[in-house]
Amino acid sequence: MKTKPYTIIKICAVAFAVNVLSTLPAIAETEVFQSDEEVVVTANKIEEDVQDVPQSITVIGEDILEEKGIENVPDLIREIPNVFYTPNHGNSVNIRGLNTSMFTQNNPVVIYIDGVPYSRTYGFDASLVNAERIEVLRGPQGSLYGKDAIGGVINIVSKDPANELHGKVGAEYGSFKYMQGFLNLNGPVLKDKLYFGVNGWYEQDDGWIENTYPGMEEDANRKRNHNMGVFLLFKPTDRFKARLNVSSLYHKTYWDDGYALPGGSVVSDFDRDDAENVSYDVESYDETKSNAQSLHLSYDFDAFTVTSVTTHRTLETDSLYDGDVGDDPLWAGLTMFGDGETDTWTEELRFSSNNPEGFRWVGGVYLDTEEHETGPYGMQMPFNPFTYAIESWEYNAESITDSKTYAVFGQVMIPLIPDFELTLGARYQHIEKEMDQDMYMLPVGTSGPPVFHLEAEKTWDVFLPKAALSWGITDAWKTYFSFSKGYMPGGFNYFSSSGTAEDNSFEPQKSTNYELGIKGSYRRINLSANVFYMDIEDIHVYKSPGGSIYYADNAGKAHSRGAELEITYFPTDSIELSGALGLIDAEYDDYDAGSGIVFDGEKIPQTPSHTARLGIAYYHPNGLYTRADIYNQGDVYYYNDANKSFDREGGYTLLDMKIGYRSGDMDVYAYGKNLTDEDYVNGLRASSIGAVVTFGDPRTLGVGALYRF
Repeated sequence: MKTKPYTIIKICAVAFAVNVLSTLPAIAETEVFQSDEEVVVTANKIEEDVQDVPQSITVIGEDILEEKGIENVPDLIREIPNVFYTPNHGNSVNIRGLNTSMFTQNNPVVIYIDGVPYSRTYGFDASLVNAERIEVLRGPQGSLYGKDAIGGVINIVSKDPANELHGKVGAEYGSFKYMQGFLNLNGPVLKDKLYFGVNGWYEQDDGWIENTYPGMEEDANRKRNHNMGVFLLFKPTDRFKARLNVSSLYHKTYWDDGYALPGGSVVSDFDRDDAENVSYDVESYDETKSNAQSLHLSYDFDAFTVTSVTTHRTLETDSLYDGDVGDDPLWAGLTMFGDGETDTWTEELRFSSNNPEGFRWVGGVYLDTEEHETGPYGMQMPFNPFTYAIESWEYNAESITDSKTYAVFGQVMIPLIPDFELTLGARYQHIEKEMDQDMYMLPVGTSGPPVFHLEAEKTWDVFLPKAALSWGITDAWKTYFSFSKGYMPGGFNYFSSSGTAEDNSFEPQKSTNYELGIKGSYRRINLSANVFYMDIEDIHVYKSPGGSIYYADNAGKAHSRGAELEITYFPTDSIELSGALGLIDAEYDDYDAGSGIVFDGEKIPQTPSHTARLGIAYYHPNGLYTRADIYNQGDVYYYNDANKSFDREGGYTLLDMKIGYRSGDMDVYAYGKNLTDEDYVNGLRASSIGAVVTFGDPRTLGVGALYRF
């Protein structure tokens, strides 16, 4: 009788949890290491010690962000167990087996920056220059954070200014002509009343791929990115404050960090050495512009606080790709393209108790309205779709989708018998969507009427409950069990060329999550661990029967189960050891892909079998410091639509190092990333036309300087 590897992992995880729980009374009788300050988070939209929050949370402070060179969200994701990033037309994220929804372009994780939500793959990034800390909440967060947060939330908490001017400025230079510069400045305009903040970040590099096609720019995968932000904080009284934030993001990346092979190729056919020189005849790029504004108003009454968060965000995308991802003369000059504009307003009115302990509560109302305009969106083909004659024709879909969301939410934390606390939360939300779309099929360079017109309208109502029971075993150790529902909205296929509104719509994706965890500290060790199980229904998937046109659909059911561990150990005051481990098994249970193809039992793609990191840092009193970080990732499966199969890519290990010297307010350092020059894949897009694989960056070296004031 064979035992599945995951069964062994699950047995070991449960045995570990039981063993830890059984030994805690003995641990409680010995000395417990306590940090100088508790780690305060706002995961439940009220301030709490992270140890008191009954769910899995990773908290990363400003010092760790700087030491590890975490400059953006893709860098951040490597720190979080069971989270995976792939560069797929923006930034796509998989968390605990939950993937990006292709036709809503929403990730299962939502970024919140000063209350502004970011979930679309384009613009799914953030400047971390002014971050005080980052809270990553794993598991469904719908009860408090609403739609899209089916897998988690990345909450970026900005610094509050003080009555003295302070900030930092820095720069880096590295391999492939990489250049980065950043500035953060906070201070008073009127002491105790009015404050300001300014931050900016810029980076560019020429990339490691050369385009050899005559007349084309040689630096194929170059990039140019910048983020900027300003804020004003007004505190006329001790009870009232108002904060206005304005931010701007611009990202432009060229080509892919990889290359293409003919349709039917599998991931094992690719090699990074072959990606270093490509030949394609069309400039390919993704350009993203985002502007956001948010206004926070809060007033502290004696018993509770009223908070209003109003946000507005515009997102523009402009994308152009080589049609055959190569230089086939038949496809000469033909392109794929995708432009879009999104305008979003949100309002949340929240009431929360001011009790630091005991019975606490938070509740409120939320609404948003969004207009998403797509087009031109499509591709050019070297044949007539009606006669199949060799002619250049263009498929182009143009659409406008209007969405509205209304919600009420609330959560209470109720102390029970000593050392036990019950958390109950829920959200009820109503979503309305309507789309108006025209599909054009015309010879390239001509105009004419659409060949297909679609008007679709749909509404969804959902109730998202949450419950958690926590037990304070000792002052330093707590365990919890939680239950929560997750939700990702449905939508429409905005590249439809036939069928009814029902044929071209897909239902919301839903999940039910169970989690058992423990967190605490013992002497110089801080630890958190959990096991989880998730049922997933109506998974968002796509089909591409012809290789060029994608159709939205739902798969029936899937499940995800795993374990996560995070640990930090300080053997001395100068040495820090840290690590994280995520183990996961995620499979489709009911997935009929049509035409007799069934994917029941297949692994959910973009879900690594495990993620692991281990870091060691040394800080000398004279200012010298160094650190090394190892990241290991297990097997990943990618869906290959040309072969209607799932390609397996083996695991890999990365080594990063940094050494620096701090003298007063000055910090100079050198770093190396992927020092072993590991050749690894981080994405696959495959249809009958062609397959494109993207790779992680090769070895890079650099130097930098940072000045704080």
